[in-house]
Amino acid sequence: MSQAAPNPPEAPQKQPDSQNFERISEHAEKTPQKAPKKFNPRLAIPLGLAIGAIGYGIWTILPKPPETILRVSGRLESDETDIGAKTGGRVAAILVREGDSVKKGQVVVEIEDEEIPAQLSGLSAQIESARQEEVQAKEEVSVAESRIREATFNLRQSQGDASGRIDQAQFTVAAAESDLRQAEAQVKQSEAQVQQSKSELKLAQVERDRYAELVKQGAANQQQLDRTQTTLDTSAASLATAEARLIASRAAVRASRDRFLAAKGNAVQVQSTGLNPEIRSAQLDTFNMQKTQALAKLAAAQAKVKNVQASRDQIQRRLESFKVKSPIEGIVQSRPLEPGAIVATGKTLLTVLDPNAVYLRSYVPEGDIGKIRVGQTARVFLDSSPNKPFTARVSQIDTKASFTPENIYFKQDRVKQVFGVKLAIDKPEGFAKPGMPADAEIELNR
Repeated sequence: MSQAAPNPPEAPQKQPDSQNFERISEHAEKTPQKAPKKFNPRLAIPLGLAIGAIGYGIWTILPKPPETILRVSGRLESDETDIGAKTGGRVAAILVREGDSVKKGQVVVEIEDEEIPAQLSGLSAQIESARQEEVQAKEEVSVAESRIREATFNLRQSQGDASGRIDQAQFTVAAAESDLRQAEAQVKQSEAQVQQSKSELKLAQVERDRYAELVKQGAANQQQLDRTQTTLDTSAASLATAEARLIASRAAVRASRDRFLAAKGNAVQVQSTGLNPEIRSAQLDTFNMQKTQALAKLAAAQAKVKNVQASRDQIQRRLESFKVKSPIEGIVQSRPLEPGAIVATGKTLLTVLDPNAVYLRSYVPEGDIGKIRVGQTARVFLDSSPNKPFTARVSQIDTKASFTPENIYFKQDRVKQVFGVKLAIDKPEGFAKPGMPADAEIELNR
């Protein structure tokens, strides 16, 4: 069996000597080294655009979360109430100024009319005269009833008892004389009433003529002239009534004088012949007629008192309308007039803001208006307290689009279609005031 030949021995490696190492080192030092390449800045822009395009493409492909908040800006406003004059006249006093707080029912403006006091004075005089007529009519009714009772008694007694007839005749004479004196006093009263009515008519005529001239000059209005004409017509009617009453009073004097003379003649006759039941029955009929007339006179006097009082009450209510009251509690925003100004009915005297009805008025682009609903909650931020927002709610959305208001700074924004939105602040608490700029966040998912 043959044995494998042994491997030949490895040739020994040649070790570099010191001279070769020095030559290699010298060659390495003489060989030039390559410098690193520098970054080219011109490649930054294309590279950035490429990265941005890739990112935008990924963003458009990926699903996006729905928006939950819409941010808007605007200015705070408040409900305004114009307080107008209920009747025309001259402004006597304005009791508040801009910025003052007023309560509901508080008198804020006083208007005066020089005719009202004169009308009240005239009506008061008419009421007093009517009450005197009422008192006189009641006395006449009382006298007539007394005579009726007496005449009834005398009639019953006259059938079998003739005693005392002379005394009765004398009593009748005395009563007739009393009636005559009363009628004469009524004539004097009626004459005085006629003189008073003439004076009032003359005064009313002068006042009407003065206002007619003022209307021509433009210093008064037709309404004032019409009131003076009404006063003139009323005074003329009062004079006519007083003159008619005077005529009636004089006629009553003549009738009373005739009755007095008749009573005297009857007394003479009674003394000689006595009275029969037929005569007493006629007297009773006369007294009954007198009572009927007195009752009619009393009813007329009472109706007159009632009518004149109603007229005076109406003037009093009109006088109350000259005190202008605030219909709401709020703050005076504007005071366009000063005392002394002449105002017509309905003229605005003051404008009052309701501090509890403050809202943010903002404008939303038409592309976002579909996200907003009435009743959605919101938060309103003021520049003065950005960390303490006010809770609010969407209370109104305009039904028609409009162009962006002119107070937007950039012209390209003012031509955009927007919708007005009102955010009512729940509790302004006096900090949110009209005119303040504010921002808001509308919560779309509520």
